[in-house]
Amino acid sequence: MKSETALPDSTSGERRRTSGPAYVAPPCVWDPEGPAGGGLAPPVWEALRDSVLAVESRWESVVEHAASAEEVAAHVAYLCAAIREAAIGQEPDMGLVPRNALARRLLGLIRGALLERLQMLAPPPDPSQALRLLGAVERVTQRLEVDWSQRFTDRLGGPDGLELVVEVAHDLRSPLTSILFLAETLQRARSGPVNLVQERQLGLIYSAAFGLSSVASDVIELARGGDRLVDLDPIPFSITDILESVRDIVLPIAEEKSLSVRLSPPESDFRVGYPVALSRVLLNLTTNALKFTAEGFVEVSARQVSAGAVEFAVRDTGRGIPPQSMATLFEPFRRRQKPGEYAFSGSGLGLSICRKLVEAMGSVMQVETSPEHGTRFYFVLELPQAGEGMIG
Repeated sequence: MKSETALPDSTSGERRRTSGPAYVAPPCVWDPEGPAGGGLAPPVWEALRDSVLAVESRWESVVEHAASAEEVAAHVAYLCAAIREAAIGQEPDMGLVPRNALARRLLGLIRGALLERLQMLAPPPDPSQALRLLGAVERVTQRLEVDWSQRFTDRLGGPDGLELVVEVAHDLRSPLTSILFLAETLQRARSGPVNLVQERQLGLIYSAAFGLSSVASDVIELARGGDRLVDLDPIPFSITDILESVRDIVLPIAEEKSLSVRLSPPESDFRVGYPVALSRVLLNLTTNALKFTAEGFVEVSARQVSAGAVEFAVRDTGRGIPPQSMATLFEPFRRRQKPGEYAFSGSGLGLSICRKLVEAMGSVMQVETSPEHGTRFYFVLELPQAGEGMIG
């Protein structure tokens, strides 16, 4: 239950009443003529005071981070006190400054407002004094960034670290889903005609948003083990439909790089298996093949190797994977590669999820690579044939 707490005004020390956490911020006041003035001229102090007041009065600009005007006032008071201490040569006391996005945002606004007011002072202040005050703001900023990073690191390493990562991934995926829907709606001219250039641009937007959404999904899936099959039971599906869907999604990326996407469907198309997992694996492999191919093509193939088995492969004409990258290729959260080296993705999540999904479908992901011929990822799935009447 939230308690009613008295808050000091950030400049006058006047107490306010509000409901919320028990903030105990010191009044952000100083006596320029006294020892606390630290030798800074009154106009310089007044510039900081006016900046703080201006930021506090515009609390609606940070409403996405703040619950109320009172919360903003409390944060501003903490920050103001720390800046004052740094400006008079003391070590800023960061013990009471909240380590959150609101504090970081407000500090940036105070810095910007202070720069404007120092430039407007007439006569101009002594440059050394202006730099001293701005340096105090930077000291507080650096301390806050270090504290924020440490807090984030501690949170990630704590018992709820995985939950935090999943929450962030969910927060990313929701707006990306909206972008995908709107881009597809515009691209299909449901809201009015679009020209060819706009259609191509919308395709790139869709592909980029889909890629980001896939990363968020990979994080969530990895937290769940990475081998969760959406289709709990095998269902009938068309392999050709899956291949064509993959091509349609990545085509804008391929066209932007002047690459072709080739499809090679099997003779016997209709099968029984896990189409959602299969689509995700092929799409991830194809997207990354395009990423590391400068010229030529990417081929997505499905070759029947027996009456009930199909080999799926994604082949590119890229530069191949160097031997030193092969040992950790399937590891999630592997160390970042050196600039210019092959990396399936920055985090390694995509390929790790692909391998887990392939194993969940009863197969093993394999790879062939060479600098002369590119890279080929492939796996064989047991997929019983299904009659056309079972589809749809």
